[in-house]
Amino acid sequence: MPLSDQGVQGIKSLLDAVTSEGPAGSPGLAFHAVDRSGKTLVEHQAGNLGIDSKQAIDENTLFWIASCTKLVTAVALLQLVEQGKIGLDDAEAIKKYAPEISKKQVYADGVNGADQQNPVTLRMLLSHTAGFGYSFFDPRLQAPGDIEGQKGDVNDILNSRLVNQPGSTWEYGVNLDWAGIVLERITGQRLGTYFAENIFAPLDMDTKGATMFPPSSVQSNLAAMHQRDATTGEIRERDHVYGAPLTQDSAEKQDAFFQSGGAGLFAKPKEYVKILAAILNEGTSPTTGKQILNPETVQLLWENQIPNQPDFARGGPPPANPSLVNASPEFYPQPGNPAQGWTYAGFLTIEAGPSGRGANTIWWMGLANCFWWVDREKGVAGFLAGQVLPNGDAKVNSAWFMCEKMVYDNLV
Repeated sequence: MPLSDQGVQGIKSLLDAVTSEGPAGSPGLAFHAVDRSGKTLVEHQAGNLGIDSKQAIDENTLFWIASCTKLVTAVALLQLVEQGKIGLDDAEAIKKYAPEISKKQVYADGVNGADQQNPVTLRMLLSHTAGFGYSFFDPRLQAPGDIEGQKGDVNDILNSRLVNQPGSTWEYGVNLDWAGIVLERITGQRLGTYFAENIFAPLDMDTKGATMFPPSSVQSNLAAMHQRDATTGEIRERDHVYGAPLTQDSAEKQDAFFQSGGAGLFAKPKEYVKILAAILNEGTSPTTGKQILNPETVQLLWENQIPNQPDFARGGPPPANPSLVNASPEFYPQPGNPAQGWTYAGFLTIEAGPSGRGANTIWWMGLANCFWWVDREKGVAGFLAGQVLPNGDAKVNSAWFMCEKMVYDNLV
């Protein structure tokens, strides 16, 4: 199922144009789409590492993929479920491996604590219904920095507050960070090491191209972080919001540093799409033939965990930190406002989307405007990487939508 030459050139021209507009446009972008066989449909990099840089982005450029890490963490935890090391609804396992959670009170009003009415389970952590939030989204929470865990202190997570009763509602938060901690305590391995051995190696992924700690040898090809000014609409380079991992230059430092299951990975798009291709191929790499999940478990990635909240992604309150997240009336607009869902993998568009994506497509994003999607109905997956804050950047959002639409419009 190749892409027409017209489609390939259209995507390249689009990306070249949006990254050639200077400060009013987008910073450098990289896009990669694959089919079920793992074949590249289109791959293109456009623009430079930074608005102040003369170095072009290329296929080996690393991006901080932020919450695109969550998909990898979910795969890792589901591997442990397959092995019988933890159950999705085994509350006693969470009490055993994360006893800090069961001792927490729930601060629904941000001030007064109440006892938990239900125990937290792995299912809740993977589906963002455990009761945790993010400080940059939820004003009921306060954190010492912009992003919980960004400085490598696990106590940012261990001390995180519950703001909803476990199991009562969906709220995006540090749930996958907790899941990563549970994995480390079950396996005795650091999360990055587990990823490398149990996910990246079977998929033949370059471990310098998908890592918690980019070595100095590749940091010269790391995309710069940008900030778009809310008043002028122009971008500028800024200090990296997740830069602390870049200075952890020894095994000892890395072992002492919190490895975030929610946001810790840096990756090359060409490496990340190998995970998407394996998921698209029912859990087995179409190129190496090695399995990371069995087909029955992969099916769980498409099961809506919040059917009672079909409008969960619409009409939310404004974010607590507008320098990190733009206010948005909805995450994924669809004509007619059909029901939407959330799975262990991420957002579920239950009905077909306006870009041409099929029904029951899963997708999600990273804070600095990275986006992935996996469409089983049409056999397509893709990833767009940018590095600009706040999340919900109009220029990058538009490029993502148009790249995806051009893929579907030009399949042959």
